[in-house]
Amino acid sequence: MATTIKFGTSGWRSIVAEDFTIANIRLAVAGIAAYVKTQPAPHRVLVGRDPRFLGERFVEVAAQVLDAAGVTPIIIPDAAPTPAIAYAVQTLKTSGSINFTASHNPPEYNGIKFSTHDGAPALPDVTKQIEAAIAGIIAAGGNVAYSAKSSADFEQADVKPAFLARLAELVDLKAIAKSGIKIVFDPFWGAGRGYSCHALRQAGVAVETVHDYRDVLFGGHAPEPDDHLLGDCKAKMKEFGAALGIATDGDADRFGIVDGDGTFIQPNYIIALLFDYLVETRGWKNGVAKSVATTNLINAVADYHKVQLYETPVGFKYIGELIIEDKIAIGGEESAGLTIRGHVPEKDGVIAGLLVAEMVATRGKSLGTQLKELFAKVGSFYPVRENFHLTPELKAAFTEKMKADPTELGGRKVTGVVRKDGLKVILEDGSWVCYRLSGTEPVVRAYVEARSEQDMEALSAAAKSFVLS
Repeated sequence: MATTIKFGTSGWRSIVAEDFTIANIRLAVAGIAAYVKTQPAPHRVLVGRDPRFLGERFVEVAAQVLDAAGVTPIIIPDAAPTPAIAYAVQTLKTSGSINFTASHNPPEYNGIKFSTHDGAPALPDVTKQIEAAIAGIIAAGGNVAYSAKSSADFEQADVKPAFLARLAELVDLKAIAKSGIKIVFDPFWGAGRGYSCHALRQAGVAVETVHDYRDVLFGGHAPEPDDHLLGDCKAKMKEFGAALGIATDGDADRFGIVDGDGTFIQPNYIIALLFDYLVETRGWKNGVAKSVATTNLINAVADYHKVQLYETPVGFKYIGELIIEDKIAIGGEESAGLTIRGHVPEKDGVIAGLLVAEMVATRGKSLGTQLKELFAKVGSFYPVRENFHLTPELKAAFTEKMKADPTELGGRKVTGVVRKDGLKVILEDGSWVCYRLSGTEPVVRAYVEARSEQDMEALSAAAKSFVLS
């Protein structure tokens, strides 16, 4: 019996051999093909992957289903970053792309991310049509036609050269080289291998890498460029005398940044710093976008530069829409996703790392120093995210609690409530807490932002108490 295939904020993800099976992949791709056939011809779809286990086989399976459905598949033979695939959708003018990736999820997962003809992640109205098509196929017996061709029989595309050329147009690689800074790049065994380091080396920048080979187990953990997993990168930086460490996750749509002294700089701060830098160096003042769970430091920078702020639900597809409409200079999410004006409407960890390198090179200051200067200019913000696991009873009670607007939190007066995504409560001093219930796990995510380091502990405790009491 086929599982229910649901497309969440970043497509459909599941555990390989449990729900992520050949039979279910055929169903999902058949649903995508049915949607593509409702769109203008010619019906051509890119099929790519990250380096996960069985990725090559899954690409072939998808191509066979598309072929039988009358949709022309174009296979990307090597593992490729999600943003490189998004750019290829735009340049090759395809009907979209199917990308086999589970991004930063643990190695036992894989997934399908579908992007539409504009290179953006499919919006809910599209994924609902795909899910409806899948349900129709299951109701009719679940049989999916597929051709007997192999990968070698289908058209192929190398997406790397055009993507690297585009990055060189958007990032001042010469300025990075001229500064003489050294950089360490950690692709986390993922699809970013050969991208960030290649762009920098071609420009004459001294770069060393770690984890620069395929490992479908990603070192035995999730390929997530977070502080606790960047030890090898930090060690190589110390050995190499690097001013900066840049990292990408499994499909290179997320980034991780390490300052010259080994300090991890959280994504919230990187997005705010780059926003300030792009206004300063590019003169872009058309707007900035952030998800509801992302730091209000961005709000403060927007006020300072008199730039319009867009606050979206969580899910990069909403930011992607604003990029397509050229309403923003930069858009980002606290979960380490960003893109910029004139680039793909998709998260890009590759350009994020390169832009940070340009910013450090051009300003000639460490990220820690730049952040202190930004705080002095617009005020200080201290964000953190925590996950609370709930019993079924507690989840039911908290779901009910979230329906009402709280008037106080931990004895503090609530001055505003935002319901763009979950429940966000704003307190008198501008600190805030945002709660979002997971759709797949018995977990509530609490995003907390205090206005001082001293207050962070107390506010986190109040946030936790609100969930568990």
